[in-house]
Amino acid sequence: MKKIKYFVLAFAATFFAAGFTACGDDDEKIVEKIVTKTDTVTIVKTDSFIDQTNWARYQAIVTADVKAQKKHDKAILLVAFGSTWEQAFNAFDATIDAYKVTFPKYDVFLSYSSAICINRAAAGENGVTRHYYAPPFWLNAFAADGVKYNEIVVQSLQVIPGEEYTRVINYIKDFANNANGDLDDEYLANVSIKLGVPLLQDAEADVTTVASILDASYGDKAAQGVVAFIGHGNPDSYDTYKANVRYTQLEEALQKINKNYFVGTVDMMDNFKTDVYERMQAAGIKSGKVFLHPLMAIDGDHGHNDMGGDDDDNWDGTKFTPNEEGEVEDTSWKMYFHHLGYTCNDETVIHKGLLELDNIRGVWMSHTQDAIDGEPLDYYHSKNPEE
Repeated sequence: MKKIKYFVLAFAATFFAAGFTACGDDDEKIVEKIVTKTDTVTIVKTDSFIDQTNWARYQAIVTADVKAQKKHDKAILLVAFGSTWEQAFNAFDATIDAYKVTFPKYDVFLSYSSAICINRAAAGENGVTRHYYAPPFWLNAFAADGVKYNEIVVQSLQVIPGEEYTRVINYIKDFANNANGDLDDEYLANVSIKLGVPLLQDAEADVTTVASILDASYGDKAAQGVVAFIGHGNPDSYDTYKANVRYTQLEEALQKINKNYFVGTVDMMDNFKTDVYERMQAAGIKSGKVFLHPLMAIDGDHGHNDMGGDDDDNWDGTKFTPNEEGEVEDTSWKMYFHHLGYTCNDETVIHKGLLELDNIRGVWMSHTQDAIDGEPLDYYHSKNPEE
């Protein structure tokens, strides 16, 4: 088969779902139809750009998109970890729309920081195909000839100031320092770059605010039984820049309001579902309803599978077998509490990501406004919040 490369004839949307046609050994070109939220765009792949790399093709696509959408001299780039679920795609779409309303003088774009999510979303893992691109493509496009935004605000859609947030900061640093040496140094010396912090950046103000909003949304559920919020957590049992502690602090803030609130994670040592169960037992909560809710920006794979899925392979009919870290693997939160005698089923699983709660999304937006109102990016303090 001849090598084929992308030639972008038209490109009008930030998010798109692609359907590829088959090609034979003698094909001279292949037409790819891109279905966007509002239109259908045609991309022709030809063999005329044989030496073009994937990186260059992706950069060309993103830059063309930014140029097509540019209406202002300032841009907001929302950075999410990512997802492959249609519910998450819809939440991201709604978030972009809300940002455009709240920040009408800014062009708004969204990127994924997870290569796995980018690739799997493009492959249509859960039945709907979307193409997202990593932050460097967008930042480079913002600095391209014909674009060159005067102000760039990067808003982290992470929940805690942890490992993924650190990656966002490093993307910005590489961009600002012209890591690849292919941007205009004079432009980079003068552009204003600002950073909006994660949802729970501040140990007092943000944690207290989010606890109050969650109680306003789910106080009726807490009056009926346990409401357990499930966050992701930093991996490998470490606490990057005081990140995992935010879950503990949020549980403490929520329990000042109602003792039926708990906060656990899928990936934080000593805060797995088994640890939440032990805290419930210690509090004397040995039966009743258990409501489950993702403490993540979107309700994606962790929400649909780890939290609310039907997997209970670890249950042998009488007991669970925890791993060396104390977690019960291969069993969802729903099935775990169900087998332990609580009322936990599809009716008590709340499939909503935090971006789907308008007031919680408003906290992220307030961080964006704070970034706009503040000084250009202070890398050190943005990466090292106070305890």
